[in-house]
Amino acid sequence: MSDATRLLLENLNALAAGLFLLTAFGIVAMRQARACLHLFIAQSLLLAASAALLGMRFDSGHLYGVALVNLISKPIIVPWLLRKTSPAEIYTRREIDQALNIPTALLIALALAIGAYFLGIPLANAVGPEFRGPNVPIGIAGLLLGAFTLTVRREALSLLIGLLAMENGAFMAGISIARDLGMLVELAIATDGLIIVFIMGVLVRAVQKHVGTTAVGELASLREAAAKPAAEEVLL
Repeated sequence: MSDATRLLLENLNALAAGLFLLTAFGIVAMRQARACLHLFIAQSLLLAASAALLGMRFDSGHLYGVALVNLISKPIIVPWLLRKTSPAEIYTRREIDQALNIPTALLIALALAIGAYFLGIPLANAVGPEFRGPNVPIGIAGLLLGAFTLTVRREALSLLIGLLAMENGAFMAGISIARDLGMLVELAIATDGLIIVFIMGVLVRAVQKHVGTTAVGELASLREAAAKPAAEEVLL
């Protein structure tokens, strides 16, 4: 492979990684589940593109397999499962009750991304000079921003998307370090993720049907309200 081709692949991978990070910020900021789902789909496509570009850069068949599995499972099967198992009204409803307002959440997300950079660069350099690309720090940032999403969102579907975004961040960092990740491991992880999505979608539909809401805070209030009469009966 010529130096020009290698440089082109590295630049395209850096572009995909940068856009991947932007989608992570978008998932933190968006208040509508449909917009979060669209950003997750875009993030998964960028993850698959990065894996394919690294596969060409390092001539790794395993990375091509990782790109293919991610391309099929996350942008296609996961949204299909969510639409089949989750109530349609969840996607159009705006999430009003959040732990933090959007500007504050974005500032904290920016601080997490900067911290991930200072953490990820030494890790990438310690592995080897060929891993000095942006995947490790941006993957760690995606992992942290997905975890942060879990702390600020209140809708069950948004929490699930934050969990899936954490997985994307872990894979973004992992594909540049473990280029020879076995296909069986990748397929097993993808299958586990799809099973989790299916179960969560069914639970969200059941909760929406019987309770009328999927907001985690309201569910906690309902549980406390139901527990008080039971406690009073025990005392009597």
